[in-house]
Amino acid sequence: MKKKSRGKLIASIAVCLAVFIALFFFFQALLVPKYVSENPEGSMISEYYDNYGDNDVIFIGDCEVYENISPITLWQEYGITSYIRGTAQQLVWQSYYILEETLKYETPKVVVFSVLAMMYGDPDSTGNADNREAYNRMTIDNMKWSISKWNCIKASLTVEETSADAVWTYIFPLLRFHDRWSELTLEDFVYIFKEKEAVTDNGYLMQTGVLPVEDEYVTAPLVDYTFSDTCYYYLDKIRELCEENDIELILFKAPSLSPIWHDEWEEQIVSYAEEYDLYYINTLELTDEIGIDWNTDTYDRGLHLNVYGAEKLSSYLGAVLMDQCDIEDRRDESEISEIWQEKVETYNVRKLALESEEE
Repeated sequence: MKKKSRGKLIASIAVCLAVFIALFFFFQALLVPKYVSENPEGSMISEYYDNYGDNDVIFIGDCEVYENISPITLWQEYGITSYIRGTAQQLVWQSYYILEETLKYETPKVVVFSVLAMMYGDPDSTGNADNREAYNRMTIDNMKWSISKWNCIKASLTVEETSADAVWTYIFPLLRFHDRWSELTLEDFVYIFKEKEAVTDNGYLMQTGVLPVEDEYVTAPLVDYTFSDTCYYYLDKIRELCEENDIELILFKAPSLSPIWHDEWEEQIVSYAEEYDLYYINTLELTDEIGIDWNTDTYDRGLHLNVYGAEKLSSYLGAVLMDQCDIEDRRDESEISEIWQEKVETYNVRKLALESEEE
């Protein structure tokens, strides 16, 4: 009798535990932001897992890559296969761990790293703590679980998050978003059961609006222009990881007018590239050669390029990649071409749809 009672008790506990776990993950799936209509940047990190493999070029960094470079243009004009593993305000250590994770899925011939992130020396140097946490979430939450994600979490926590032991909220996001009930929309319910449509084209977040540059950007002088030891430590790790895997590393500065790219920063990157025999391209100094028109090629007064500017930059950058790197035109490979033709069609449909919204 006692054995039967004990068995029933164990069964009841097991059922209750199973129900609790099911409800926990259901509500987590419901309450975690979906990043579709709002803050689509939060969806970018997860889209890679449906597109990895056979990418000869991987771009890593912040909005200077994912809003300024079009992999579709690189394919159409040069047969270059590429993907942008970019996220909003991606920090140098985040770029390293994202690259480390990427190499578990594929080994590209070239990695292009956006150097703008070198301006941020630690997680708290980017300003408002709430905004920094939001950027961390958009980069980290949708990474698949791995040692790379775990290390990325630890490296990215702000002082406030560390003191609050926020690491648990990255492991179980429901602990962070449990009170998001008032913000729920129809999308939150739809995408519990439905796979989200891609918001990017191989990591490129397209914009078709036009908002010309009006005034020259200025900024107050900095007390210290020296990049932090932390940034150099992770830049070294990116370089060493590329060396270990026989990958060519290219340092890249986008033609964005703001944040201001100081001469003192430029000198440090040029010096680093020379010391380690790396190719560095600062397209901010090449806007006339590229053909960028700040009246038509930006959607936000020169902070980022729109699709028309991104296509011009990508056309120029593709020629550089073909000239400087061991990359082949792959448009004559039937299987790859078939895959990329579908990407081209999706890109064109998105472009037409966004253009129609602007009319």
